[in-house]
This record gives sequence, structure tokens and C-alpha cells, in this order.
Amino acid sequence: MKAVFFQEHGPVSNLRYGEVDDPTVAPGEALVKVKFCALNRLDIWVREGWKGLKLNFPHITGSDVVGKLVEINGHSKTLSVGDDVFINPGIITSYDEWVARGEPSVSPHYRILGEQFKGGLAEYVVVPIQNVLKVPEGRDMKYIAATILTGITCWRMLFARANVKPGETVLVVGAGGGVNSLSIQILKRIGCIVLCVAGGKEKVEKAYELGADLVLDYKKYKSWGVQILEQTKSRGVDLVIDNVGKLTMNQSILAVKRGGRIVTVGNTTGWDLNIDNRYIFAKQISIIGSTMGSELDLIESQNFIHTNSIRPAIHDIYELKDAIKAIKLMEQGKHFGKLLIHVS
Repeated sequence: MKAVFFQEHGPVSNLRYGEVDDPTVAPGEALVKVKFCALNRLDIWVREGWKGLKLNFPHITGSDVVGKLVEINGHSKTLSVGDDVFINPGIITSYDEWVARGEPSVSPHYRILGEQFKGGLAEYVVVPIQNVLKVPEGRDMKYIAATILTGITCWRMLFARANVKPGETVLVVGAGGGVNSLSIQILKRIGCIVLCVAGGKEKVEKAYELGADLVLDYKKYKSWGVQILEQTKSRGVDLVIDNVGKLTMNQSILAVKRGGRIVTVGNTTGWDLNIDNRYIFAKQISIIGSTMGSELDLIESQNFIHTNSIRPAIHDIYELKDAIKAIKLMEQGKHFGKLLIHVS
């Protein structure tokens, strides 16, 4: 089958488009013919690698998959060959206390499609049968693909971890990524006041189009934390979503109110933070981590997106043979919203 893959960790130049072996379908697994696969920063991190990540090469990334079910090696009461399906990218490899209480992404046995398992930047992908979900009637498959990993992540981050409430003021740091652009739309639908920090005139305008109430250009306002305080009459915001990390966390700490929360699901500019701890205890700030979520988070986020007619920001759609170009664009940070790969 055709796929985008790499034989060893390293830069984007390690990626290849070409033939790899067709996947085999073991008992308890299903084979899906991929139609769309969306890109995520995770695709970059996995390719670059980290200590302890052990892959069987060639490796294929890609976590957000929609397509057609072509084979089931086992039994399913809800699925039939030929169904349009989407895949829950969170794979549970063992049952433990976190899985039992409905928080599988906390479990050390939680894995992600495209990370530890070969993913969807290919013509076919194999996953456990329980990770395959039928596409509900009337749903647009490209919108589902654009909101699988981001939808799961947003839902758990906003409601289970950050406990966001209608009427709160929320600052979204960086508006162009999939999680943040979708967060803006969800937050506005539930009645929050949404402030954003974005880079450049074009991204500022697009953040406003998504519904943001105020957007600051960080290229113009270097000390945007101070500007946020001014805009909130020195109060600060109730919640900050900061998935940028190293270059922004100190500004986020400045911008959040006393007793406020900062939630993070990533670190696009680096994980090695250098923060002034005095602000944490003096302002009594809560810094909250979150990652991925459960199947229920996926289903609830998809239902919310559909019911509220949310159209996720999609920057562009590429064919599989051009996926490496899309990945390079993502690395440069020149996109706004999701980059989709059309496979079949």
C-alpha cells in the first residue's frame, strides 16, 4: 500500500512517500480504508522521537482517521463491512484503576494511534475493533477527521480538567492550531468571553472570524500579559489555555487572575519552563495538565460540534502524495486550523 513513513527518527527530510507492506488483521482487529487523515503536532514529535519511544520501522503517523470498514476479524454488534467509520485514536492496552474510572488517558497503558501504533497516513490502517465507530447519518467526514484528536483533547481539557463555566473569561494563547481554534468555537457556544493571542494580522482576523471577543497580535504586543490585565481592568482572566509552553507561560501566569487556572495540553515552543514560583503561590494559581481523553469525550465532542453547527477551521486539504508538503507547512507554523490529507 502507499503511505508516508520514516525509517528512523529525525528531521522532515526523513519522511518518504512510497510502498510499504499491507497491514495484517489479527483477531480482535479491524481494517479501515482511509479516506481522510488530519495532521497534528504529534506527527512531528513522534518522527523526531524521544527517549523511551520504541517503534517498529517503517513507522507511519496519523491519529485522525475516517474511512470505510473493509474487514473485521472478530465480532461487532454495531459495525458491518462497508460502513463509513471514524477511529478513536486512544488505544487501551491494559485494564487498570484509571481505565475503570473512565479516565483512560491517565493510564500508563494508554497508547495513541500514530504514536506507538502505525497510523493513518496510508491507504489502510489496522486498529482494535472497539476503537472503530460508525459515522452517524448526515455527518461530513472531513469535519469529523478535523476534530477527532482535537475534539477529544478539548472536551477533557475544558470540562473535566479546567472545569470551565459559562460566563467565564478565557484566554487562548495561540489561535492557529487545531486544539486552540476549536477551543475558541466551543467556548463561545457555551457563553464564555474569549480573548486570544495570535501572531500576525491574518491570524488575528481568522481568530475574530471564529468568534473571539478580543485578539492581540503578539508580534505587536510583546508583553501581551500586561495588555490582558489592562483589558480586564487589572483583574486578569479566569482561565488560560496555554499549549505553547516555554515562550509564553510567564505571560500566561501574569494574565491569569488571582485564584485562576492555567491548563496545558502541549508545548510547541519547548517543555523546559523557567517560571517565577512566587507568582504561583502568591496569586494561588492552579496549573493543570491534560492530555487526550476517553471514548465518551470523543462522542460528546462530536455530538456537540454537530449540534452547534461548528465548522472547524481547515487550512487546506492535500493528497497523500503531497502530505510531506503539508507536514513542512505545519512545522513552519504558517497554517491556521487543520491540515487534512485526502487518501481515497
